[in-house]
Amino acid sequence: MTFALPEMHQRSIQETKPSMKNPALKLTTALVLGTALLGTAAAQYPERAVSMVVPFSAGGPTDTVARSLAEAMRPTLGQTILVENKGGAGGTIGVSHVARSKPDGYTMLLMHIGFSTAQSLYKNPGYSSDSFEPIGMVLDVPMTIIARSDFPADSIQELVEYVKANPDKVSLANAGIGAASHLCGTMFSRAIGVDLLTIPYKGTAPAINDLLGKQVDILCDQTTNTSTHIQAGTVKAYAVTSKERVPTLPDLPTMQESGYDGFEIGIWHGLWAPKGTPQDALDKLQKALQAGLADKAFQERMAGLGAQLLPDRANPDALRAHVDQQVPQWAELFKQAGVEPQ
Repeated sequence: MTFALPEMHQRSIQETKPSMKNPALKLTTALVLGTALLGTAAAQYPERAVSMVVPFSAGGPTDTVARSLAEAMRPTLGQTILVENKGGAGGTIGVSHVARSKPDGYTMLLMHIGFSTAQSLYKNPGYSSDSFEPIGMVLDVPMTIIARSDFPADSIQELVEYVKANPDKVSLANAGIGAASHLCGTMFSRAIGVDLLTIPYKGTAPAINDLLGKQVDILCDQTTNTSTHIQAGTVKAYAVTSKERVPTLPDLPTMQESGYDGFEIGIWHGLWAPKGTPQDALDKLQKALQAGLADKAFQERMAGLGAQLLPDRANPDALRAHVDQQVPQWAELFKQAGVEPQ
């Protein structure tokens, strides 16, 4: 049986239906839906784990910083941060990998001072400062000048005297061209006026192992990698390269205290993302970085390794300005030292 509504009721129902023929109504609906979709997309990042690339081998000082920082940033980011080691060629392989990565917020780079120096050490490092979006600076690490435990010198003065008297018998290890230990070693050789026999390794870990095994004589490397050996007495330590003494190594004089004015080098670390990474992702990564630097466990871990955190410079502008100042500075030093680009 079929029932028909009275004509008056049919007209009333039709009049209450919205007319999608109205252009203004169409536009309003589209704007509301678009805004809702954009809000949902923004809230979704990150939907999965984020990769933090370290352009050096596992077990080295930058790797140590990365693993602690990744854990400290995780709660704020809301996703796991996986540390990925891509070593080789003084860090340029890993850095170039990130430069070519998809700029979607799921790949970032933790790199140290080598980000600036490689642009002078290599004819074609595979990247430039413009290949990245800076996130912020992380920390600064002083260097230590150390030697094998049975080296015949007990102070920095005795070390320099011995090296000058036996320049062909002393070997200076480093973790490879462009590594922090290479930079510090170059400064040390230039400061004392002796061209030492340099032995490059593929990373800090093998260089330290050979120093402990007494197969090489001297190494200048970050406190993040040398502090435990110094405190254990398995190496001899002579000086630190910071402006002031390191609280965890109070007995070590600075190079400036020891008579080498201007010998100051800190291995700063920064965080970058590939060029073109969405601003929303960059903002969240920067927020996570700042929260990570405020994490008590991270602060204690880094303090124990002699590192100085840089929370006031954990922003894009500070990192960009620092790199712009550093690139020409190191280019001039290498030129004066006769270091040719490879």
